Amino acid sequence: MKKFLPGDLVEISSKEDGFLGSYYEATILKPVVVGNMNKYLVEYKTLVTDDEKMFLREIVDATEIRPSPPKIPVSDFNLYDQVDVFANDGWWAGRIVGRNLSNYNVYFNRSTRETIGYRFSDLRVHQEWDNGKWVVAGR
Repeated sequence: MKKFLPGDLVEISSKEDGFLGSYYEATILKPVVVGNMNKYLVEYKTLVTDDEKMFLREIVDATEIRPSPPKIPVSDFNLYDQVDVFANDGWWAGRIVGRNLSNYNVYFNRSTRETIGYRFSDLRVHQEWDNGKWVVAGR
């Protein structure tokens, strides 16, 4: 399992109902040991506290953290490409199922099972963190 250092940019997976398959950008603040569990104190970049006065800080299990994926420049997406969509403050995995003039239609099979249209600027190439390295999925 990868060790993270304070200041590292990471993504945190959500295991909550309705949020499965989503990742939220965060910064590692410090490692935290709880019993024999490796955890980290993180500060989210897009999630805020209930009073909306500061970014949310949370202790997260190391198994829910991955490094931020490298940016892969693309000029277009094709039908059935796997993508991540930035929506509702996080990245959601889906698949391109259609396209109209300005939007790509993305189907979310891991979470809501909906098809929603998004602009190109809201999409990135889907990558999986697998055995300590990034792997491009389904292009």
